[in-house]
Amino acid sequence: MSNTARVFLFLQGPHGPWFRTLGRGIAASGAQVWRVAFNPGDQAFWPRETLIPFTGQPEEWPDTFASIAAAKGVTDIVLYGDTRPIHARAVEIARARGITVHVFEEGYLRPHWVTYERGGSNGNSRLMDMPIDQMREALARCDMELPEAPARWGDMREHVFWGAAYHFFVMTGRGYPNFRPHRDLKVGDEFLLYLKRLALMPLHHVERRLATRRIMRGGFPYHLVLLQLEHDSSFRMHSSFSTMSEFLELVMEAFATGAPAHHHLVFKAHPLEDNRAPVADDVKRLARELGITNRVHFVRGGKLARLMNDARSAVTVNSTAGQQVLWRGLPLAALGRTVYGKPELVADQPLAQFFASPQRPDGRAYRDFRHYLLETSQVPGGFYSARGRHALLRQVVDMMLQSEDPYDALPCGKSAPRQPLRVVP
Repeated sequence: MSNTARVFLFLQGPHGPWFRTLGRGIAASGAQVWRVAFNPGDQAFWPRETLIPFTGQPEEWPDTFASIAAAKGVTDIVLYGDTRPIHARAVEIARARGITVHVFEEGYLRPHWVTYERGGSNGNSRLMDMPIDQMREALARCDMELPEAPARWGDMREHVFWGAAYHFFVMTGRGYPNFRPHRDLKVGDEFLLYLKRLALMPLHHVERRLATRRIMRGGFPYHLVLLQLEHDSSFRMHSSFSTMSEFLELVMEAFATGAPAHHHLVFKAHPLEDNRAPVADDVKRLARELGITNRVHFVRGGKLARLMNDARSAVTVNSTAGQQVLWRGLPLAALGRTVYGKPELVADQPLAQFFASPQRPDGRAYRDFRHYLLETSQVPGGFYSARGRHALLRQVVDMMLQSEDPYDALPCGKSAPRQPLRVVP
C-alpha cells in the first residue's frame, strides 16, 4: 500500500506535543492523519483542522470508533498504552477490521529509549511468548556494539511539566462534558499532585541524597525493591496485585522470614511517585509490625545506579528498571508479567528462599535479549523534551510506514540501522 492511500487515526498519547510532532512526520510522507480528542488536554496539543472531538458517553465509544474508521477509511491507529478502556476497545475493533495498531510505551530499556510495537505492549507484547533462542536466531545477521545502560532517568522535569500542563487544560477546558479519566483520581486532584511534585523536587532531592548516603555508609548487605506507581497500567493490568500494599506486605514478610539477620531491605520509590498511595507509611508500618524497622530503608525517586551497584539482589512487580538489574548481572525476582520474565533471566524461587540465596541470571542470555530489543522495538529518544522528540522522529516514522512490524523486520533484513541516543550531561 502506498503512503498516500494510508489513513492514520491517533488516539490518546503521552502528555505534551509528541503526537502532534509525530503526526506532522507521518503527514509529510503523503498519508492522511486525524486525531480523536477525548478532552481539552488532547485538543490542546493537536491542530483543529484534523481533530475529531468525541463528546459522547463512554459506552458510545466503540460504535463511534467503528463509524470514524469506516468514514475516514482508517488503515492505521496510533496510541500510547493499550490497556486504558478506550484504547482496549479500539484495538479489539481494529484487529477485527484488519487495521494496523501502532502502540507507543515508555522504553523497556528506559530512560533513553521509547518502545514502539504493533498490536500490544508490556503484558500484551509479542515478546511475552518469544523465547530467547528465537531472538538469537533473528540476531544471526546483526553485529553491533551495545551501548551501556544509562544511569540517568532522562527528561524528568519536562515529563512533570507536560503532565501538569495537560491536566490544567483538562481541568479548565470546556466542550467534553462526558469525559471520564482512565484513572480513579479526579482531574483537579491530579493537577494539584503534579504542581506539588514540581514544587517539592528540590526538597526531595536533599532527602534522597541523605537517605542514599546513610545506606552507602551503612556497610550492610542489602536487597533492593524497585517500586512502581500503583496506578500504572503495568502494575494494575499485568500483575495479580490490586494495591501496592499487597506487594509490600508480601515482600516484607518474605524478607523477615528468609533473609539473613544482618541483611537490610531498601525500597526505592518510583521517580514519579506522588503519595496518592501511602507507600512510605505502609513501609514503616509493616517494618514495625514485623520487628525489622532497623533493617528497612525508603528512598524517594532519583537515580538507581548508585543503589543498584552495591545491592545483593532486586525485587519488583514488573518495573522496566529490572532491565538495569539484569544488565548488572544481579539476581532479580519479578512478581508480575513482564517482557523480561524469561526463565534464563528471572529467579524461579519462592521469595523467602530468594532472599536467603538468590539465583543469578544467565548473563549471555540477557545480553542477547537486550541486543534483540535494541535492534527491534527500542527507539532512541523520548516523548517529553524537544531533543528527545527529534531523535525519536528520525527513526520511528520509517518504522511505522514499513509493512513489517519491528520484530518481523529484523529477520527480513529490513530493520532500521540503530544509533544510541547521545547523552548530554
